[in-house]
Amino acid sequence: MPVLSFDKVTVSARMGGRSIDVLREISFDLDAGGIAGLVGESGAGKSMIGRVISGLLPDTFSVSAGEVTFDGIDLIALPKAQRRALLGRRIAFIPQEPLSALNPVRSIGAQFSEHLRHIGIERSRHRALMIERLTQVQLRNAEEALVRYPHELSGGQCQRVLIAMAFAGEPALVVADEPTTALDVMTQAHIVRLIAEQQKLHGTALLFITHDLRLAGHVCDNVGVMYAGDMVEFGPATAVLKAPSHPYTRSLLAAIPELTGERRKLPALSDHMPGLAGFAGLAGCRFAPRCAVKDPACAGTRLPSRSVGPGHWVRCAAACARAGAEGVGEAIGFDSVAAEAPAAVSFENVRLSYHASRGFLGLRRSRFDAVKNASFSVRQGEILGIVGESGSGKTSVGRLIVGLEKPSAGTILIDGKPRIAGGAALLTSRDTQLIFQDPQSALNPRRSVLRLLTQALEVGENFAPEAQRRGAAQALLRDTGLPPDCLERFPSQLSGGQRQRVNIGRALGAKPRLIVADEIVSGLDVSVQAHVLNCLLDLNRKHGLTIVFISHDLAVVRYLCSRILMMHAGEIVEEGATEAVFANPQHPYTKALLEAVPPDDADRVWPPVPATDPTMSVPR
Repeated sequence: MPVLSFDKVTVSARMGGRSIDVLREISFDLDAGGIAGLVGESGAGKSMIGRVISGLLPDTFSVSAGEVTFDGIDLIALPKAQRRALLGRRIAFIPQEPLSALNPVRSIGAQFSEHLRHIGIERSRHRALMIERLTQVQLRNAEEALVRYPHELSGGQCQRVLIAMAFAGEPALVVADEPTTALDVMTQAHIVRLIAEQQKLHGTALLFITHDLRLAGHVCDNVGVMYAGDMVEFGPATAVLKAPSHPYTRSLLAAIPELTGERRKLPALSDHMPGLAGFAGLAGCRFAPRCAVKDPACAGTRLPSRSVGPGHWVRCAAACARAGAEGVGEAIGFDSVAAEAPAAVSFENVRLSYHASRGFLGLRRSRFDAVKNASFSVRQGEILGIVGESGSGKTSVGRLIVGLEKPSAGTILIDGKPRIAGGAALLTSRDTQLIFQDPQSALNPRRSVLRLLTQALEVGENFAPEAQRRGAAQALLRDTGLPPDCLERFPSQLSGGQRQRVNIGRALGAKPRLIVADEIVSGLDVSVQAHVLNCLLDLNRKHGLTIVFISHDLAVVRYLCSRILMMHAGEIVEEGATEAVFANPQHPYTKALLEAVPPDDADRVWPPVPATDPTMSVPR
């Protein structure tokens, strides 16, 4: 008997006096000791399934049909008090954001002990059990970790704490909701390995929610693909990855940059997933408005699922399922800027240090070098990638380039001239722009897209009259691939990909010579990521824009950048043409990073077993 079973589960929401199906007839089973994955874009309904299991649906949402059973218990019919008693004990959760999930004003030990008390563990056993569980997730100095606060640990260490807490009561089911989103590849590999080890050790069933289909293919036994509240495909992970049957599954796979082979422009899905209000007008296949191979039968009625292999089914018209890949991008090659091209930015033995006071009365000072003796150049018209795990110093280099940090030693040259002269930055905001990672927080929600794009033209020597600003905004819409009707919208009325393109367009409004893009596709859906990457590539080729692209995603860097710098612990450990570094890495750290990336081939064993793990140890 499965540990978890969904049988034609429908979740409905009341909106404006009408009922809208948020989830439609979701069916799947998860056996004891098995791993099932749920993949899809943001808004697909993946996390809503986790809410159904926990009983934490929003006030206007309810399960209107179907049955959810856990260990033979009907969860929907179970009284709320009895369902709450299952949470933590029999059903545990690993959240996406560890620093948000942990209380910042309570020590790790106090929070862990509270969890153990909730699941019925005697207080006398707490300390020994906490140390045992933290040691199992390979967190060194477990006793030291118990007295630390969340801000004193890294993101990877906090995630290990939450994994230890989730498995502490040896639950029958663990729901991991995007546990590795936005983590660097080294930390992601460690976290995935730890979850899998704990799952096997305790024989726990695992529901793994992610937007990364390639990652799910390596972690999960079975994968369900979600779109707008529908499960459109379900089957063994290798079958779904190697022989995807639904056009949406094929589109997601096509939008993922590859680590090997010919570089082709990423085919990006048009438009974006409908919101909750849009569900009401989609009686048939909800993917049909975006589908390049749709059949006339798709839009009218919801088609039944069809078997396409052992344990593998798809909810799609036979003609669509046979249509093949939804477009293959044209070959774009690997552009390189001539070695004699002038340097836009040069670093000469640059060091960035931070100092902290320690000891009694703060008389003892210590120095931390975020960037150590960095020397490199960015040539005009080049896209340079800076790669490394969290804490490697790559963002500090970006901040030095745009002038948000002043170097402690060394020289930064702009077009051959010193970066700092007489204490004032030579490179002004017109010359360089920084694109922030999170457009939601970077864009003023009270400004329209028109005013956001032309912000640099409103004051000072760049001032332009309103008619000229509107013309400039329309040109920026064309450059960033945004529809003309976006001008009067506000950020809240845009999709995530559209907001990021407005973020890029705002930076271009100042007509900079150089852009620093800091983790701007981290955590985005692959379809949105494809739009943003293609936008940057087109801008570079159309305008010769110089771009410094900071990322921990090696596949993305290979797609976009002609040359890369590998950073580790503040040092540049390897530099070269992207394809040369990927084909023949020289430094052990570069080799370790490449091995930590989930491979394109689902049959290859992943994650690898590392010799060491720099995130394990808690400093004393």
